[in-house]
Amino acid sequence: MTGYRTYRAPTAVVALAALAALTSLTGCSDDDTPSSVASKAASVASRATDVYASATAAAGEKFDEVKSGVDVKDDVTLGAPDTGSDGRTTVEVTVRNTAGSQKSFLVQVNFKDGGGDLADAVAVTVSDVPAGGTKKATARSNRDLSGDGTTEVARAVRY
Repeated sequence: MTGYRTYRAPTAVVALAALAALTSLTGCSDDDTPSSVASKAASVASRATDVYASATAAAGEKFDEVKSGVDVKDDVTLGAPDTGSDGRTTVEVTVRNTAGSQKSFLVQVNFKDGGGDLADAVAVTVSDVPAGGTKKATARSNRDLSGDGTTEVARAVRY
């Protein structure tokens, strides 16, 4: 009988935690039912998944075209993101060519919203970077990303 309680106790704790979370989420809604909160949470999660899939698919297509690329994510730096009056966010991309000959770079920049969730992704090509040199380009979001956000280098290849 002791083993039976051991398995029920964690289930009860999880159920209580879930109920508490749903209760706290319903405080800002006109429709306070737990099912409506769960539905809204699922909708938000679905939209976030769609944004991620759409944004990364377009950037991924460009990376699929690069043959014999070398991973150089550490050779790429980003400036501070800036959102223009049109709502589009831009960020300066600087690449450093450590190769012994002129190379081109393909860089995927992820734009994240204030909550740290992916809001957009773009692929930027920086062509003809001299051996041992640096070159700059600008990554511009595809969508209106007004508000606070961050950027990150998701991946970069030199070819």
